[in-house]
Amino acid sequence: MHASLRIRQLAHADLPFADRVRDLAGWNQTRDDWERFLAMEPDGCFLAEWEGEQAGTATTTRYGTTLAWVGMVLVHPSYRRRGIGSALLEQCLDHLWRCGVRCVKLDATPLGQTMYDRLGFQTEWIFARWSGRATGLRANPSGVGLRPWCSTDLSESEVLDAAVFGASRRRLLGALAAQSSAALVLESPAGSTAGFGLLRAGSRALYLGPVVATSEQAGLGLVEALLARSEGQTVFWDIPDPNTAAVSWAERHGFTVQRRLTRMHLGNSLAPSDPRRQFALSGPETG
Repeated sequence: MHASLRIRQLAHADLPFADRVRDLAGWNQTRDDWERFLAMEPDGCFLAEWEGEQAGTATTTRYGTTLAWVGMVLVHPSYRRRGIGSALLEQCLDHLWRCGVRCVKLDATPLGQTMYDRLGFQTEWIFARWSGRATGLRANPSGVGLRPWCSTDLSESEVLDAAVFGASRRRLLGALAAQSSAALVLESPAGSTAGFGLLRAGSRALYLGPVVATSEQAGLGLVEALLARSEGQTVFWDIPDPNTAAVSWAERHGFTVQRRLTRMHLGNSLAPSDPRRQFALSGPETG
């Protein structure tokens, strides 16, 4: 590590800088997201300083020891090309290995993928960020099984989500549901959870996700119901390429691809996921 570079834990007092560098990068997270990162992983969020000046950030999110996520690897434009991003990533990995995590994942931009390849990350699948405005949609396309999320839905939704995502995200799901302007559950005729989905505010657009469901009908029904509640605002929507049903729906309703990212993993025990049952992701910063 360069003598001018110091990496320490991110503190609450650093959040104005963190949100400013996020804004400079054009990302969609909010100050509430930064607050959530710190609340969930106070020991796993990091700040880089160059000669005592704030220069970059990185966050981690642990899902037990099965899996963890690295996100928000950001370097202020004034401090790029000094190895700060690589040092932040290595700090995150060292922290997660010390915590006993077996697999680490992240969502790589084309610019960052070279660095991740060099460290041994492997591609899992590709996804795209879609952007658009929803009009003329039905608020209850799936019938009587669709209803607002409540706190008692967390346990059953967690079971479905863990089977699809590859690890339990109970804490994250509860926090995201609390942040969301719309949170819906779709029940099967037998009364079990067939799917759930969230829609929340972003700094540049509303964000759809996660949306997880047991079937194409359930997933697309949740997508339509949530987007009907977007009130004509621009929505960002991250869809795995293997979920061709969601991709086709987005194309038919006028959404366009803003950028492509690569889901990558590192470690001895890959937590397998099922992108065909993920109709919207939770965000590149958490999976």
